[in-house]
Amino acid sequence: MFSTYATRFACAAVLFVAFMPAGKAHSQTLTMGNALQRALAASPRLTAAERDIGIARGQRIQSGALINPEISYEIDGALGSGAYRGTRSADSTLQISQMFELWGKRDARIAAGQAGLDAAGIERQAIRLEVLSETAIAFLTVLGLQRRIEILNEQVEAIDQISPLLQRRVEAGASSVAETGRADVASALVKADRERTKAALASARRELAILMGDAAPKFSVVSGRLDPGGRPPSFQSVVNAIDANPQLVRWKAIFAQRNAQLLLARLKPYPDVTISAGMRRFHDTGDNAVRLSVSVPIPIFDQNQGNILSAQESLAKTAAERQANRNTLIVVAGRAYDTLQGSLRELSILRETGIPKARDAAAAISEGYGQGRYSLLEVLDAQASVAQARLREQEAQQNFHVAVATIEGLVGNPFALARGSAR
Repeated sequence: MFSTYATRFACAAVLFVAFMPAGKAHSQTLTMGNALQRALAASPRLTAAERDIGIARGQRIQSGALINPEISYEIDGALGSGAYRGTRSADSTLQISQMFELWGKRDARIAAGQAGLDAAGIERQAIRLEVLSETAIAFLTVLGLQRRIEILNEQVEAIDQISPLLQRRVEAGASSVAETGRADVASALVKADRERTKAALASARRELAILMGDAAPKFSVVSGRLDPGGRPPSFQSVVNAIDANPQLVRWKAIFAQRNAQLLLARLKPYPDVTISAGMRRFHDTGDNAVRLSVSVPIPIFDQNQGNILSAQESLAKTAAERQANRNTLIVVAGRAYDTLQGSLRELSILRETGIPKARDAAAAISEGYGQGRYSLLEVLDAQASVAQARLREQEAQQNFHVAVATIEGLVGNPFALARGSAR
């Protein structure tokens, strides 16, 4: 089930950010889908996670290895004095020994290794979701800043359009020369905001490029739309979906691994049996005989109590660690969900009242300014109100989609905005 998370997330991102038709394909125009694919292919965190799986696979293989036999050669009655000088009078024994693990120790070791491999695989899925979420948020940040610069450009153009009329009014004596300077100041302030936004955009573009494996951006612009649609489900449904997050699912594998380690610690004091068989040659008679032996350790002094206690505590804290992890995810999801809800309410107010009223007022004041009924300060203030309302709209749209990307990265599947039925 975890292998489908990334595909679902990519589909959700496409659904939430409905990309504008591009006409002719442009190699330097980046879409959300392309950004996600490139980030998955280039992520060093995913590469490291793959190596962790390889490490765990090696440990799983090693856990099932049988204990190697031992071979020994023994001489008895050598390097003495008289008839036992040198080795000519020595008896010799060639022996092979094999220790047999009992009480299910090997099975417990295999279970711990398999659980470790399962945990590594699930951890990779969690990292994959994080990479997708981070890339989607970086993409949306670039898209939002692009839109913000467009709005500021339009505001500068609107101020500049006043200049010819202002100049005529100055020449006619209807306005003072000081008003020309006031218009220049207003234009300069907007241009300063635009330069600050351009710097933020340059940083955001670089961050997105690095996530895709490039040292510098190789795209000119990102393409997409920020209009939200539908309404979100209840927060409780988000909380319920969080339990499917790989970060929480992996605790099942961790619990199994620690449980197997505890069993292994408890079984260690139980003695294993070593059986030896060999051939002994007696020098005096030239006869040969088979030698058999069985050895069993006596667990008197070391019964592995320290390791058993350590394994018990490690197992006991698993539930608390999972709950702490879950609480953190719920807090993050809650913040994103509240941001999402607030953004939708903010957009509703701006679109129903704020932006239309600001535009109507700006149009009326601009027309009245040409007739001498309003001052330049009132015109600039009206234009600034329109620009601020549109900037607030852009910010709310961006916050909405960033919140959606955050929640999708936590629940591990598309965050269904209700459109009559869940997706």
